Amino acid sequence: MEGKRSNTQPLTLIRKIKGFTRSIVEDLARGRAPLIYIDRFRNYCTDTSGNCSCSYGLSTGKEAISLKRECHAHRLDVLLRVLLIVQQLLQENRHGSKRDIYYTHPTVFKEQSVVDRAINDVCILLQCSRHNLNVVSVGNGLVMGWLRYVESGRKIDCICNPNTAYPIPVLVEEVDDIISVAQYVLVVEKESVFQRLANDQFCKRNRCIVITGRGYPDVPTRRFLRLLIDKLHLPVYGLVDCDPYGFDILTTYKFGSLQMAYDATFLRVSEIQWLGVFVQDCDNYSIPQQCLMPLTTEDKRKVEAMLPRCYLQREVPQWRFELELLLHKGVKFEIEALSVHSLTFLSHEYLPSKIHNGGAVF
Repeated sequence: MEGKRSNTQPLTLIRKIKGFTRSIVEDLARGRAPLIYIDRFRNYCTDTSGNCSCSYGLSTGKEAISLKRECHAHRLDVLLRVLLIVQQLLQENRHGSKRDIYYTHPTVFKEQSVVDRAINDVCILLQCSRHNLNVVSVGNGLVMGWLRYVESGRKIDCICNPNTAYPIPVLVEEVDDIISVAQYVLVVEKESVFQRLANDQFCKRNRCIVITGRGYPDVPTRRFLRLLIDKLHLPVYGLVDCDPYGFDILTTYKFGSLQMAYDATFLRVSEIQWLGVFVQDCDNYSIPQQCLMPLTTEDKRKVEAMLPRCYLQREVPQWRFELELLLHKGVKFEIEALSVHSLTFLSHEYLPSKIHNGGAVF
């Protein structure tokens, strides 16, 4: 995974930063307004004509930033401040979070989203990933199961206690010597389900690795999952709530996020298969009406906004059908609704029926 990008060594990036800032200073010294072109990427569009041109890793156009526009002047100011912080991190071989960067100039940045956008712009300008800038996330992900690896010279042996949660490494590039006898990887949407499986000794009963991003997955979780699949070549399944947000979380794993579309090639796990829970599971597994909740107006709006995404029609039409069915049925339910039968129903009945007995998987 890490070897797919070229020219991302710290010295190379520092040289690029210095060259970029020098060109801006030279333009200003000569009385010219700097003009910066930033490539734009997207991992999906909503073109229903069938003429979609979306492609992972390829620019869909350029955005021009000029000092002639007041809003662009502030954006350029932010971009240069972030570049200088990144240069310092690289020169001193230190790491910082997006939040750290925000607090260096809170009166200028005003809100975190401004910094987030600038970091994405820097990645595009320097043709690198965020971790190459030494900008890291606070890790949220957890892992357990039949897995052993070395992180920064320290051995992490999940196999000794396969139902014990370990934090997913923040610096995934420092993970090495991955060993596993697992038969598959299971990604679950949220921590409560992860803990349910841990309590049921799921990994001890099944040779697998279980991962959760605790909601929308952060970059380290997605990178770590991508690394495991690249190294172990295992099937990978996704288990999410039967609601619009569960579906959107699953698409983030499989197709990447729109905000980081420039890096989707290195973050997406296209191999992931949707294990459940599905709309028809409420009938197939006799989930009572009391466990079902009506879709809210916001839920319906979110479904209608996701349906036109080009990758659903092009790559996973069955997923799109499930989304349409969710809207048609007008109800949603959580994974935990399966516990209406017994607390162990998810781990003893539902998951084995899907994975081992050829149940519906898309």
